[in-house]
Amino acid sequence: MSTQLPVAERADVRRAAGRLIRADGRAFAVVLVLNALAAAAGLVGPWLLGRIIDEVRAGGGVAVVDRLALVILVCALAQLLLARGARYVGYRFGERTLARVREEFVDRTLALPASVVERAGTGDLTARGTADVSAVGTTLRDAGPELLICSVQCLFLLGAVFALDPLLGGCTLLAQTGIWLSLRWYLRRARDGYLAEGTATSEVAEILTATASGGRTVEAFRLQRRRIAASRDALETARHTRMYTLYLRTVFWVVVEISFVLPVAVVLVVGGALHARGAMSLGAVVAAALYLRQLESPLDTILMRMEQLQSSGASFARVEGLRRAPRAVPSGSQAQTPVPVPVPADDRIDVTEVRYSYDRGGEVLRGVDLTVRPGERLAVVGPSGAGKTTLSRLLAGIDAPRSGSVTVGGVPIVDLAPEQLRRQVVLVTQEHHVFLGTLRDNLLIAEPSAQDAELWAALAAVGADDWAQQLPEGLDTGFGPGSPHRADGSRAQQLALARVVLADPHTLILDEATALLDPATARHTERALAAVLEGRTVIAIAHRLHTAHDADRVAVMEDGRLTELGTHDSLVAADGAYAALWHSWHGERPGLPGGLPGQKSP
Repeated sequence: MSTQLPVAERADVRRAAGRLIRADGRAFAVVLVLNALAAAAGLVGPWLLGRIIDEVRAGGGVAVVDRLALVILVCALAQLLLARGARYVGYRFGERTLARVREEFVDRTLALPASVVERAGTGDLTARGTADVSAVGTTLRDAGPELLICSVQCLFLLGAVFALDPLLGGCTLLAQTGIWLSLRWYLRRARDGYLAEGTATSEVAEILTATASGGRTVEAFRLQRRRIAASRDALETARHTRMYTLYLRTVFWVVVEISFVLPVAVVLVVGGALHARGAMSLGAVVAAALYLRQLESPLDTILMRMEQLQSSGASFARVEGLRRAPRAVPSGSQAQTPVPVPVPADDRIDVTEVRYSYDRGGEVLRGVDLTVRPGERLAVVGPSGAGKTTLSRLLAGIDAPRSGSVTVGGVPIVDLAPEQLRRQVVLVTQEHHVFLGTLRDNLLIAEPSAQDAELWAALAAVGADDWAQQLPEGLDTGFGPGSPHRADGSRAQQLALARVVLADPHTLILDEATALLDPATARHTERALAAVLEGRTVIAIAHRLHTAHDADRVAVMEDGRLTELGTHDSLVAADGAYAALWHSWHGERPGLPGGLPGQKSP
């Protein structure tokens, strides 16, 4: 089960909304002013219609009616233009604000430590970056302007009813009690319901993503039924959460639709009684009834958008929740006065009494001590599950040890800022990604200022220049969906290694970085890299023991502990765990000089 990313609290969401409004405060103020003017213009029509009725009853002629009708027409046209202008400014405000939300989301996503993303799962992050951001965008673009317009209209219409007669205004508010009570009932339950729905949607996305990406593994191990069962369980949970939010909407809207009828009926009854006693003119009663009929439309829109606001508010809480997630930057950098991180004194890496365990798992590393000297070639070997990859992640600053320390030049690696860390240590695994774009784009990720000559030199360093030169457009050849040129596993690895050459770190950690290459290409690539990285530190998590044979020293991991450390020859002569691995890899029988010639493992 994945560990969900944080969700922002209501106060955090309100502060974030205020921050976005202040970022474009002038446009927001213009929207409010235009909406207020449009609402004021809309009040004139019903009031003048009531005046027309009173004038006709008093014996007024056609000229009076025509004059007042012309004013009504002008006010209606003014309301139309003002409302259109308010909507135009509101849409532009919404699009600019949505752009800021998306930019902040991308920045926060890129600042997340890799370990946090891995534990959360790609489904949660994908759902937040797609469905949740889209919901927030719809609210900012559509619901936001409409809520402003309708809220101002409702305030002005209620104020107009109170101006006609305070008693009618009080009766109107009393008749709205049903709407108020149903809204409170709905709001108490809606946020949790929509958050649960968003979480369930993330779980569905996570299962589908994992199943699709591991399709070959699912087929190879005949896991189809198990994955289908997991998908059905996730979909059933998502269905239950959606049915709950549907239930909330159903109850809410039934009460609201009934409550819409009451204010008009109350005003007509009370206003008719007042008119019969001579306390109110017929025109005032008609105007009040028209005002309340006008109130129904904006109030209906507000309540409808309020329901959408709960859904998008939950989405905004999930998007804004990334602010509360751990960031791959020093803790002091988020303070108002950043705390400077010391610069490493040298390139020496020290691992001191390091212990580490994964969530809901046992201890993986148990008191590891290791010093990697600058410029050294260190191979880390051992059986599967010995803790080699975990150690590489700690050396690269991806994870922090539970206890102990991992430092470079005396500075904890996890305290280095991403840009500073990239110049110090780079981890290259067998999992590589080719980004949508050209070959040049994929290389410039590592060094945006690199020239073409440097790009070709990096490709040549990893043995990728042969196939790169055969591309029809060279560095400008596109990769990705819809492109006839695709980077298979070996080419993707070579591109990743070329990016490492461009990044130019002083320490390079290779965790099965050439696993997808055929043996001849892997050997050629490793030798080319060794020539390019002369004088730099290389830590290789080795499964092919020829890498260990070429290293300056070999570290042997067993059951989370460092059990042997020394040169290849000394460890073979010691006849310990490494010697057993070496003889086994060569298909030799331990104890026989030179083993059995020609017997090697497939």
